[in-house]
Amino acid sequence: MVKQKTEAFNTDQQRWRAVQQRNATADTSFFYGVLTTGIYCYPSCPSRGARRENVRFYLQRQYAIDDGLRACKRCKSDQAPLAQRRVYLIERACRLIEQSEQTIRIESIAERLAISRFHLQRLFKQQTGITPKAYEKAIRANRLQANIRKSQRVTDTIYDSGYSSASGFYAEAAQRLGMTPSTAKRGGEGLSIHYAFAMTSLGKIIVAATTRGICVVRFGESDRQLLAGLKELYPKAQLALDKQGLKASLAQVVTLIESPASEHRLPLDIRGTVFQEKVWAALRKIPAGSTASYSEVARSIGKPTAMRAVAQACGANPVAVLIPCHRVVRADGGLSGYRWGVERKAALLKGEKPDE
Repeated sequence: MVKQKTEAFNTDQQRWRAVQQRNATADTSFFYGVLTTGIYCYPSCPSRGARRENVRFYLQRQYAIDDGLRACKRCKSDQAPLAQRRVYLIERACRLIEQSEQTIRIESIAERLAISRFHLQRLFKQQTGITPKAYEKAIRANRLQANIRKSQRVTDTIYDSGYSSASGFYAEAAQRLGMTPSTAKRGGEGLSIHYAFAMTSLGKIIVAATTRGICVVRFGESDRQLLAGLKELYPKAQLALDKQGLKASLAQVVTLIESPASEHRLPLDIRGTVFQEKVWAALRKIPAGSTASYSEVARSIGKPTAMRAVAQACGANPVAVLIPCHRVVRADGGLSGYRWGVERKAALLKGEKPDE
């Protein structure tokens, strides 16, 4: 996730070093052929090392084939690079989970993908940051939210959402939504949210919280504007000004704004789509003082082409600074749009590097 200088493989010396190091990042740049064996491989191939005088480099697979070389059976050089194959594999696993109308066992997914359960668990967590079980729960929770609003009776949503029992449905619904299914059906009516305002060096903020944790942190120009935004988010909730009750949380948020390199342990009660929550989880892994591009975040969650969707998820972040969407920049390092203003984004990033 941390922005790093991309290594080039423009010379045979650089390519040979990559082969010796079995550098997987070079797999998308070139192939190497071993003339004595008649085989071409990816630079990361785990096969026994060849002598330099017997090695030839190819920028395209077809060039190696035209030279009479055949694909390596170990690194499967006739297929996509291993890293890409793993991404495709986990994307298939995600589709299987999403398409299943009932709870699907990980053993069943692994069998359909022709890999072991252990290997699937490890790759899934590596590519997405969560377990297959957690992903399945998120999918069911999204169905739950949609079905609650469509159904005439709350109980009708149980099996439509993929739950095998009423008890599992209610237990997970309360944890996931921060409210009962009936409350969700009424658009959050009856939900109690306390809020308070504070002044920071970057302007006014509002901090709002449910009994489960902070649900909103926003910048604004006035208390009136900030309260109007909160009411728009939670039109049927019971809102109450409570500066004393939120004193400790408010102080931590202000401290984080003034010293953004510091950490926080504030509980959050935020709700988003499966994709948004994956992006938000990835953002929280970017260390203070570092940045990541939209494409880097997209790759880290196994969606390398979803840069625009990542940007939209950053814009939908409900808790400014607590989820550090300000650490996401353009590929060239430039500061792109920030929901709360590019000036605030620049100030937060500068505050994370006080010595510069």
